[in-house]
Amino acid sequence: MTSEELLRSRGLRVTRPRLAVLEVLADGGHLEVDEILQRVRRRLDSVSTQAVYDVLGALARAGLSRRIEPAGSPALYEARTGDNHHHVVCRGCGEIADIDCVHGSAPCLEPNNAHGFEVDEAEVTFWGLCPSCQQRRSGDQ
Repeated sequence: MTSEELLRSRGLRVTRPRLAVLEVLADGGHLEVDEILQRVRRRLDSVSTQAVYDVLGALARAGLSRRIEPAGSPALYEARTGDNHHHVVCRGCGEIADIDCVHGSAPCLEPNNAHGFEVDEAEVTFWGLCPSCQQRRSGDQ
């Protein structure tokens, strides 16, 4: 499905900023708004910071992007949506990687007491040291 078809399928108008943000997110990674803005500006003549924030909000609400907020970090956006993947964050450098759920389904969406909430998403974040930071730590000792 093309980006245009994807936007239309979610009831969103096709605009140049939306297409550019989708392209940036499709390149992969967990990106801060500033990085997304820089990459979008390379693709378009001009786009405002507010327009990029608006597009990211619309894409997240439509399920075309995912916003994650690891503790101590700014909001990050990624294109990988609709599955039950988690994240691992390096305490040293902040690198983030995706981790597939070992259960395949979403058992974390079935809390023992939801207090009347209809749960539709759960965030699981693992914390540790990436291989580079582990190596640096070993070299410091």
